[in-house]
Parts: sequence; C-alpha cells; structure tokens
Amino acid sequence: MEVSSVNVGRRESVQLIGGGDVTSGINKRPVATPVEVGELGLSGDAVCNTQHHGGLDQAVYLYRQEDNEWWSTELGRDVPPGTFGENLTVKGLAEPYLCVGDEIILPELRLQVTAPRIPCNTLAAKMNDKLFAKKFMKARLPGIYCRVLEAGTVREGDTFSVVEYPGNRISTVQFFVDWKRKMTPAEISVYLDAPIDIRSRTELEQQLRAGT
Repeated sequence: MEVSSVNVGRRESVQLIGGGDVTSGINKRPVATPVEVGELGLSGDAVCNTQHHGGLDQAVYLYRQEDNEWWSTELGRDVPPGTFGENLTVKGLAEPYLCVGDEIILPELRLQVTAPRIPCNTLAAKMNDKLFAKKFMKARLPGIYCRVLEAGTVREGDTFSVVEYPGNRISTVQFFVDWKRKMTPAEISVYLDAPIDIRSRTELEQQLRAGT
C-alpha cells in the first residue's frame, strides 16, 4: 500500500449549481515535494468551511486511486488525484476501506480513521452535477477522514501499513450508510463507544438525549 499522490488546495471560488459561489479548498492539486502534516492537516492546505470540514478529527482525507479509476469509467472522463478533495490518494488499500479507529502507519506520520466523507453541495458543484451527492451516496465509495496521532511529513511514494482497532469494528462504509438512516439508541451507543470524529459524536449524543 502506498501514497500515489499528495494533494493540497488553495482558497478558490467555486460556482454553485443554480447560482452563486462559495469559497472552498476542494480543488486539490498534486504536489511533488514532501508536505508537513500537523494536527490540523497538511501545511498550506486551505479549509474554508470549518463548520463541516477540517479540525482535529478531519485533518486528513484519503481516497483510493482504485476508486478514482472506477469513477473515471462511470463518468466517462478522467478523474485525477485530488478530484474529490482528498489530501492523500492511496493505492492498494483493500475494500471496504477501513474501520473507525484503525491506524495508518506511514514512514514519518501516523493517522487514525475517524469517519467517512459525507457529500455536500460543494462537491456537486465541483463535479458540475446537481445530482452528484446522490450518486456519491449510491456508489458507497466515501473515502476516509483521519486525525493525526503523530505529526510528520508525507510524500508521494510513501508506503504504509494498517493496525486494526481492537474494539468494535465499524466499517467506514457502514458508517456512511448508517448516517443517512434513523439509528436505534443501541446502535448509536456502539458508535459512541468508538473513536469517531467529534462532529458525528456531538450529533449522535444529541439524538440519544432526545430519545432517538
């Protein structure tokens, strides 16, 4: 397993479908030089909508090269690294991605899986398709958000290994599916026992208190 591309995005205006625009860092582009990664993500990478993106638990976003290739066939056009706003495009990672709490060990960096990526209007605008969020959900290829356990440097060609989380095994793909349905209190409790991202944790705690 290895990093096939390291991608960084600047603050840019993205035209929304239906009119208007939004400032976003979703337009990630590959960089050839090593990039420092701190607790909030890659150096020089823009995170604009901090209400829904970025932070300690969504510091680094990974997407599989194999899934970019699947989308290329599905959409009938080239889908290069960084298309989905991912910081690291990786290859060799087995389906269905990883589980919450799994650790990704790179030569100079250690990450922990926290959540899948949930599609938004900005992604639909980036793909110039108002229905793309639905297509993304249907494909069940969400990519992986991670927190940084040990800061360091990442570069194209870095190999990595995975250490499985010893607790409840919650697939990020299952997380992706469950997020769009009404979960029982028992199901919510399973998620709260795992090292999920703070945004998901806060929402699930609110649902549990409300008696969902």
